[in-house]
Amino acid sequence: MIGVMHPGTSPVHRAPALAKLGLLAASVTAIALVPSLGWLGAAAVAVAALFAIARIPFGVAWGQLVPILWLLAFAVPLQVIFGGWEAAGVMALRVLLAVALAALYTLTTPVTATLDTVTTLLRPFRRWLDADRVGLALALTIRCVPLLAELVRDVLDARRARGAEGSLLALAVPVIVRALRTADHLGEALAARGVDD
Repeated sequence: MIGVMHPGTSPVHRAPALAKLGLLAASVTAIALVPSLGWLGAAAVAVAALFAIARIPFGVAWGQLVPILWLLAFAVPLQVIFGGWEAAGVMALRVLLAVALAALYTLTTPVTATLDTVTTLLRPFRRWLDADRVGLALALTIRCVPLLAELVRDVLDARRARGAEGSLLALAVPVIVRALRTADHLGEALAARGVDD
């Protein structure tokens, strides 16, 4: 879900990142506190309406929710056993709505706008931390998640080509070595640009 912005000109896209971030935090908090399936159902309708206003295609929205369905496939039956159907439904809806709202934020907000917002929010604390450095760290983290996923995919393909699909060692060692090598190159590039102590 990181860094997957879906371009558009809807009111949701045009809203300031700071306002969207605040509403996201407030909405997820409210969803976590609502104990009723009825209210959560109404919230689901509101979230679906926001996706429609943002003109996010169904396939794109669904793609954001699919990864969490694997977690719910294990969590919901356990919740049914220990807490009953209603508790399981409340838990599943809370998780789905929180993920959907976070996905809506990432789909309608450029990463740069998020980083600028975080940097702005941290400025009052500049006595204790460097807001620009935190923003840079966040930007590097966001960039490195898809980079690491691509690295793992390449190693899996190479492992499959060598016929070593069952070996965990054949996956872990190349991934760690390549990740460390990439981190070294990144550190050298930052040092060359004067981003060091």
